[in-house]
Amino acid sequence: MPYSTYVGPNGRQPVTTDARVVSGALLPCTFVTESATQFAQATAPGTTFMRLLAPRDFYGIGQTDAVDPLKTAYASGDTGIGYVLEVGQRYLVAVAAATYTFGQELTVAAAGRAAAAASTNRVVAFSREAGAKSAGDLMEIEIALPYVKA
Repeated sequence: MPYSTYVGPNGRQPVTTDARVVSGALLPCTFVTESATQFAQATAPGTTFMRLLAPRDFYGIGQTDAVDPLKTAYASGDTGIGYVLEVGQRYLVAVAAATYTFGQELTVAAAGRAAAAASTNRVVAFSREAGAKSAGDLMEIEIALPYVKA
């Protein structure tokens, strides 16, 4: 069965944005900011419209390898769709290299990847998996009501 970026809850479909131009070679499953015309890579959580870049479902059948549509970058100028992030929804997201614990607080870091939140970071999600991850690996997360970690 093909993987999807959206994991749940299964009782509804996720809300997506209108199509926008992708401003660079951006990977699906990474955090982006949305402007009136384009998506740009997010490198930290901010007050702008933060979205999760959706994959191009028609680009492959969803194996978890190099041709997986969840790991195939858009080209600059391509048209993309973003997920509107809502508290409690779960997604597969690219993460920074680290060892994660279940329920760990996550923030947005370099290349739009989720990473462990440190003190004073803005928490945007929680890990739904535990274990060691390499840079760019996909991990299930649950969107949190954003707050600053003490």
